[in-house]
Amino acid sequence: MISPEQFEKELNIIVENAIREDIGDGDHTSLSTIPENALGKAKLLVKDEGIIAGVEFAKKVFHYVDSTLEIETFIEDGAKVNYGDVVFHVTGRSQSILQAERLVLNAMQRMSAIATKTQFFVDLLQGTEAKILDTRKTTPGIRALEKWAVVIGGGVNHRFALYDMMMIKDNHIDFAGGISQAIEKAQQYLKEKNLEIKIIVEARSLEEIKEILKHDGIYRILIDNFNFEDTRAAVKLINGQCLTESSGGINEKTIRKYAECGVDFISSGALTHSVYNMDLSLKAI
Repeated sequence: MISPEQFEKELNIIVENAIREDIGDGDHTSLSTIPENALGKAKLLVKDEGIIAGVEFAKKVFHYVDSTLEIETFIEDGAKVNYGDVVFHVTGRSQSILQAERLVLNAMQRMSAIATKTQFFVDLLQGTEAKILDTRKTTPGIRALEKWAVVIGGGVNHRFALYDMMMIKDNHIDFAGGISQAIEKAQQYLKEKNLEIKIIVEARSLEEIKEILKHDGIYRILIDNFNFEDTRAAVKLINGQCLTESSGGINEKTIRKYAECGVDFISSGALTHSVYNMDLSLKAI
C-alpha cells in the first residue's frame, strides 16, 4: 500500500487540479457581484440519508482556497446522517466560500455515496471473518478520494495502483506462458529491482490454485468467478497458506454466501463505479 505521505500528495494534486479546472483565471461572477472583503457564512446541508464522507477533504479545499476560512464541524466523517442534518458551518470571505463550493459538494456527494454503499456491504458481512475490498475501478483523477471514502464506510483498500502491489491476473498468466512462469518472473523482477511488493495471483480453477500453492511468497490468492461449492473447496485447499479473496460479479444477494465460504476478503468494483451521489447543498445563512 502507498504511504500516508504519498496519499497526502495525491490529495493535494486533486485539490490543485480541481481548482485549476473550476476557477481558471477567476470566478468572474463572484468577483463582479460580491465585494472583495464581504464576509459570509454557509452551512453544509444534508438532503438525503446515509454515511457522510469528505468532511476532512472539504476542510482541505476551503483552506487551500483561503487559509482564513473557519470551519465549525458538527458531524464527522463516517457518521450516519439524515435529511435536514447540518454537517458544518464555514465562515469567512464570501468570494472564497463560493469559489470552493462546487469542489466541496462534488467531492462530498460522491465520497458519501461510496461510504454509504460500503457500509451497506460491511453490514451484510457482520458475523463473518470476511472484509470488503475496493478495486482499481475508480474515477480517473480522484482515486484517492474514492478509496478514502471506502475506508470511511468501513471497507478496506486493495492496492492503490499498479505500483504498490503485484496482481498476476489471467492475461499476465497467458502472456507469460502459465502460472508458474508468471510467478517466477514476478519474483525474479522483485529481486532484481530490490522491491518489497506483495504478490496476488488470480486463479480460475482449483487446478490453478494447486499450482500457485507450489510457490512460496504469495500474499493472497484471488479466487475469481468461482461458485460457492468451489470457493469452499478452494479455501480448504489453501488452508491458511496465504490469504484468500473472492471476486467476480458478487453482489448484495451473494456476498454473504461467499463470506460464509471462509474467504478473508471479497472485492467489489461496485463500491466505486456504481453509486448515486448523496444529495448535499451549501446554503448561505
